[in-house]
Amino acid sequence: MLSQRVRPEILDFKAYVPGLSVEEIKAKYGLENVIKLASNENPLGVSPLVEQAIARAAHDAHRYPQNHSPRLAEAIGHAMGVPPELVVAGNGSDEVIDMLMRVVARPGRDNVVCYEHCFSMYGLTARLCGVEYREVPRGEDFRLPLESLAEAVDENTALVFVTSPDNPTGLAARAEELLVLSGVLRKGALLVVDEAYMDFSWPPEEYAMIGQVAELDNLVVLRTFSKAYGLAGLRLGYGVLPLWLAEHVRRARPPFTVNLLAEAAGIAALSDDNFYSATLEVVFKGRERLLAQLPRLGCEVLPSQSNFVMFRPTRPAGDVCARLLERGIIVRHLKSFGLPEHIRVNVGLPEETETFLRVLGEVLHG
Repeated sequence: MLSQRVRPEILDFKAYVPGLSVEEIKAKYGLENVIKLASNENPLGVSPLVEQAIARAAHDAHRYPQNHSPRLAEAIGHAMGVPPELVVAGNGSDEVIDMLMRVVARPGRDNVVCYEHCFSMYGLTARLCGVEYREVPRGEDFRLPLESLAEAVDENTALVFVTSPDNPTGLAARAEELLVLSGVLRKGALLVVDEAYMDFSWPPEEYAMIGQVAELDNLVVLRTFSKAYGLAGLRLGYGVLPLWLAEHVRRARPPFTVNLLAEAAGIAALSDDNFYSATLEVVFKGRERLLAQLPRLGCEVLPSQSNFVMFRPTRPAGDVCARLLERGIIVRHLKSFGLPEHIRVNVGLPEETETFLRVLGEVLHG
């Protein structure tokens, strides 16, 4: 059989399942207007400075970009207050996750550790790289189990992943807690803190770890342009790595993985303080509205430091999601996260958030 030529871990490999697109819902239900609140995208769209930068860069699309995107790394370093030589840009932060696995974890020997009901790319990438993936249970009320992560580490643990703020719960670990975790890890194990949603935490200085990387040799921080900067469609992210590791990753990675348009967009996005501030204003106000109104509809709601809220409705979550889809509202049923009783909804424009709350009330209470 031809399947015998495929690596054993690929035979039962379960692919990542993305949320439904607006076009898919329009076609399926015959709708003209659809509100998408399922993928944690920026409700304001794209910065006008980014649009202009992409248009200018399109003239040079026949040219290869500069390898390793040094101009982008310089801009990120300046914006985030980190040495640019520690920055590794990638085709989304997913590429940086993949490169960490390939560079650090030894197939068939090492393991990586995370916790249950988390972002699926850690486990998918580990299995694809032939590395054992381990999960520990979450704490009470979905708390991030930092103590259990430390206890699960052994002599073959290469990477320990923590998403903070967490997807899908919106919970966050404080920086002082993560510093303790980095300090108790065995020598050789790396703590990888995925800060994809850190822009929406408050106050950020109590949660962000990005400024600690230069001082610690076992800490990696991941960031993305997909959320607060509105560049999900361009696939742009980065990691801030200890210098010794950043140099190894740059040598090992394929060339030109960040395309020329994405690099120009990222640099422009970092320069548009007005768009960034407007995004945070919409998200903070919308999140406050969701956290206040969902309990009034009878839903159990978790506090959130992200641009989304996780809740448990009064009716079966799968049925609620299906009813919302029929009305042109896309939210994320968390069955794929192992949480079939819960739903994740991201903040939209004010009118989108209000429409969601109104329609959800009708679905739940008639």
